[in-house]
Amino acid sequence: MEKFNTIISSAVPLTTENIDTDQIIPARFLKATTRDGFGDNLFRDWRFDKNNDPITTFPLEDPKYDGSILVAGKNFGCGSSREHAAWAIADYGFKVVICSEFADIFQNNALNNGVLVVTVSAEFLAKSFSAIEVNNQAAFKIDLKNQFVELVASGDKESFQINGYRKECLINGYDNIDYLISQKEKIAAFESAK
Repeated sequence: MEKFNTIISSAVPLTTENIDTDQIIPARFLKATTRDGFGDNLFRDWRFDKNNDPITTFPLEDPKYDGSILVAGKNFGCGSSREHAAWAIADYGFKVVICSEFADIFQNNALNNGVLVVTVSAEFLAKSFSAIEVNNQAAFKIDLKNQFVELVASGDKESFQINGYRKECLINGYDNIDYLISQKEKIAAFESAK
């Protein structure tokens, strides 16, 4: 995985609440055996019409929005436990999802796949959507080391929580196996001390 550093980026707004994993990546696209290409079908039924033409009023297809951050409505990633939803988010190019509430399984799947989920208050989420409405290229700063998200133009800032293990993995670009390998000397020392 890529190492996660501070990110400053514009964001794509998706105000809909209770977006489930079948809306994120419809079940008919779960046949692939690798993680590649899932981003092509992210929000497929909302992004494209029956003729496979882009629906330009949907934020991911609207050229006025871009960036590596998705700002989503409350209760993002609910529904089934499919890890493919996190794969699709990552493969599309999102590094961060900001929301006021995430489904637990989606949150873990996202973190396991290098996507930082930032849980903010409902008030900060509303400010985020407002900032994008005023300026569709509004910049967000995500500082993982210091655990805060900032609306750059206004300076509004909010801290967020993250498990220490998950934080270390993201900062160092580790998956679970990489982390164990990084602890090899400590494990060997522990074993030899028995």
